[in-house]
Amino acid sequence: MIRGTIAAIAEVVRSGTTSAVEIVGESCDAAEAAQAALNAFTLIDREGALQRAAVIDARVAAGDDPGPMSGVPIAMKDLIDQQGLPNTLGAAFEPVVPDRDAEVVQRLEGAGAVIIGRTGLHEFAFGFTSENEHFGPVRNPWGPMLSPGGSSGGSAAAVAAGIVPVAVGTDTGGSIRVPAALCGVMGLKVTHARVPLAGVYPLAPSLDTVGPIARSIADLEVSYRVMAADTAPVAHDALDAIRIAVPMQWLHAPMNADVEAAFGQFLSDAVAQGAAVAKIDEPALEVPADLSEGAYVEIADIHHERWELHRDLYGATVASRMELAVTIQPEAERMAEQWAAAANTVLQRVFEQCDVVATPTVGGTRKTIGIDTMEIAGTAIQHRIPLAAWTAPINRLRLPALAVPLPSATAPPPSLQLVGPHRSELSLLAVGRVLEDARLVTVESPRDEPG
Repeated sequence: MIRGTIAAIAEVVRSGTTSAVEIVGESCDAAEAAQAALNAFTLIDREGALQRAAVIDARVAAGDDPGPMSGVPIAMKDLIDQQGLPNTLGAAFEPVVPDRDAEVVQRLEGAGAVIIGRTGLHEFAFGFTSENEHFGPVRNPWGPMLSPGGSSGGSAAAVAAGIVPVAVGTDTGGSIRVPAALCGVMGLKVTHARVPLAGVYPLAPSLDTVGPIARSIADLEVSYRVMAADTAPVAHDALDAIRIAVPMQWLHAPMNADVEAAFGQFLSDAVAQGAAVAKIDEPALEVPADLSEGAYVEIADIHHERWELHRDLYGATVASRMELAVTIQPEAERMAEQWAAAANTVLQRVFEQCDVVATPTVGGTRKTIGIDTMEIAGTAIQHRIPLAAWTAPINRLRLPALAVPLPSATAPPPSLQLVGPHRSELSLLAVGRVLEDARLVTVESPRDEPG
């Protein structure tokens, strides 16, 4: 299992106290031991990972500094190119074996990180469950019959299980934040294009992002800085300097009582410790019921040739969504962009007065594998509604957002989403650090739900 934070691992490797080979070997052992229970990986690259770890150790021995992630084992979503390894996309099609790494892989390995394997996902990243019909479902460390969320479910499961301190996912409508929420860990969705998308198979290119999933704000920050090449300094304010906005139009989506209670408790506790919380009423922020259809236009375009020639190779779940996607007219995308323009205009004013916008991340954290609905407030609801309600609009707005777990007796715990202005990732993480230090947000190890 992992030996602490990214900084702690990198320090012992850089000092020569512990070898990268030993640490990476332990991570590979943990991945292999958990594979039967979690199915978090489509490929565990022990041989390649140990070879890269040995290179890190040789550089340290020669007096070189391999970087801020020296010898840190990480996991990579099986949608992102790694030279010489099959990129399956979670699909039944013949995998591509790329001849070069994605730019985000180059940056991470250039900082000393060691990728131990490729993580399971929803087919083509087109879904929120990671219940993959070709590779089998990824399972949640909080319970074998629970979905880890998607589409980056394997990445979140690997982090929650302690196999790696950080894993890379992609997020087009919530695919980092949703699995982070359902697995009780933290995830960062960056401003669109803040992390390079070269070498990442697209879902909806104008909305796609790449980002980290981790167990602490510190680990999110280190990995984000490497992935985005963001070296800007950032100050950490005291909690009594933080201003939080809560848009009333974004609280209408269905949520369970534990989510509502935890979110309300967070706001009360933040105020009690000095933060300012303002409820805002802005009609332009009301999310259209058909907003997600705008993404379907791009998805249908990306898959046009595959779908026309080989629709029989698609899994039944994704095939049903593709059948819908190809019927959506371009006007849906234009309508979605019109909403985003109006909403961003309002939010620019909001962010002049507030540091972050707060919402729940998801309406519930327990989605049973094999069942298409979730029980929300006593009613069975199609799972994408409570899972995407607060995340997908943020992709259309192209804003950065942070998903962090809230203290709760519920297993997995409810999750808080914090949204910031464009390109404010470091400030957003700084707010997260303050909340983490105040124990208003916290990551716990997976456990059984009480009684």
